[in-house]
Amino acid sequence: MTDKKEANYAHCLAALRDTDRDRYLACLLAPEEKRGALAALYAFYAEIARVRDVVREALPGEIRLQWWRDLLEGKPDGDAAANPLAAGLLACIAEHRLPVAVLTDMIEARIFDLYNDPMESRPALEGYAGETASALIQLASLVLDPQKAPQSAVAAGHAGVAQTVAGSLLMLPIHRRRGQVYLPADLLAATGLSPEALIDGSDSQAAARAVEAFVGLGREHLAKARTAGGIAPENRAAFLTVALVRPILDAAERAGAAVLDRPLQPAQWRRQWWMWRALRRGPF
Repeated sequence: MTDKKEANYAHCLAALRDTDRDRYLACLLAPEEKRGALAALYAFYAEIARVRDVVREALPGEIRLQWWRDLLEGKPDGDAAANPLAAGLLACIAEHRLPVAVLTDMIEARIFDLYNDPMESRPALEGYAGETASALIQLASLVLDPQKAPQSAVAAGHAGVAQTVAGSLLMLPIHRRRGQVYLPADLLAATGLSPEALIDGSDSQAAARAVEAFVGLGREHLAKARTAGGIAPENRAAFLTVALVRPILDAAERAGAAVLDRPLQPAQWRRQWWMWRALRRGPF
């Protein structure tokens, strides 16, 4: 049984290398005995996050997400054990007593990705981030050190929002091509930009103001995560990818409206260095 579990964990780590290189590197920086479980958790997250990338219509995407929900609720379609990623996730949940409800809420939140409805407000974005990126950081903390995980829950909440802002800025060119808007509607309205104008790029000055305000939202939550503290050294590995947020926000602020068309992803060697440094000094 242990050999099978380790084989499934190894499959998850290999899959993660292709679907989420940053979290793959974060796994390699984590304690060796925790890598497999973290890889299973992160590979699952990457799988549900990329559903929009692999389907052309919303319904097939909802079916994919429902499969994962059924798996977690104990009623999978077919032999889940034959899927090493699914089997790895179930092993991770059992081994570390992860709360299944948090994972099903994460799946539910990802339904938003399948449609082109605009993000209604800042609270809506914060709620979405709380059920996705923030939840993932806290689950990873439970894998690493469950005794000390609760003390970093507030930091995880804010860090996840900051990470979602940075990720949305990275994805802006792709989201625009799809007709998706993750910048909150109330933030856009305050800067004189409509969701439609963001998508068609017709008002670069207002777009620059919107990007600046969105960056400010990310910085606000990053600062709150830093002041919240509570991250034990044993749980730093759960926060490693948060170390990429500040450089992305800085780059977006410099680029302004150009963010709508220009990818901001820093070079991989830089991202790897920032995460390595965060493991030793902390992510903020």
